Amino acid sequence: MTDSVFERLQAVRARIDIALGKYARCDERVELLAVSKTFGVGAVRDAVAAGQRAFGENYIQEAVDKITALSDLRTQLQWHCIGPIQSNKTRLVAAHFDWVHTLDRIKIAQRLNEQRPPGTFPLQVCIQVNVDGGPTKSGVQPEQALALAQAVQRLPQLRLRGLMCIPEPTPDFETARAVFARAKTLLDQLNQVGLQLDTLSMGMSADLEAAIAAGSTLVRVGSAIFGARPARTE
Repeated sequence: MTDSVFERLQAVRARIDIALGKYARCDERVELLAVSKTFGVGAVRDAVAAGQRAFGENYIQEAVDKITALSDLRTQLQWHCIGPIQSNKTRLVAAHFDWVHTLDRIKIAQRLNEQRPPGTFPLQVCIQVNVDGGPTKSGVQPEQALALAQAVQRLPQLRLRGLMCIPEPTPDFETARAVFARAKTLLDQLNQVGLQLDTLSMGMSADLEAAIAAGSTLVRVGSAIFGARPARTE
């Protein structure tokens, strides 16, 4: 295990704990998802040795290769798909991942449901919401979230857990917090009409404090744990 991964994980966990205290959430918990995309199997093993168990991947084939190479740890780890999913990749996602954070179309939800292997627990899913209205951003518009959520809830091999968002980065804390707060408000509204959602996946290395201040329950952190991200070779 390299000291750098251990120390960086400790530093990120400390940031989470400090933010929980600062924003009056001491009795709550925020999960840490280590974003291991483009990092090798060795980096994941280092993080596992430091106590990390949940990992996020954006590139599906790369992730499947990594999950396969780490099959000896499969029962210990959670694998989260946090990248876009094309129709021709749904079978791989359904077969290999535990969570999906980027669901934004009923067609993809239906394929994941149909292709989830028999005998496995339901795939845990979050609906990605375009909370700041970026014209090129993935995710459903907030006003479309309820209809998609209700449709997903009818699929037996999926379990709807909550919402995910990736707003445009901003260096201003209060601006970031206000955007994240829109996702929290939407989650609360969905729960008020009968949904039972418990996950708000938002916040990354640069803005996890603002996300926690707004109510995040899961932050997705890569470079602050693993260091500078290597370029992809494909």
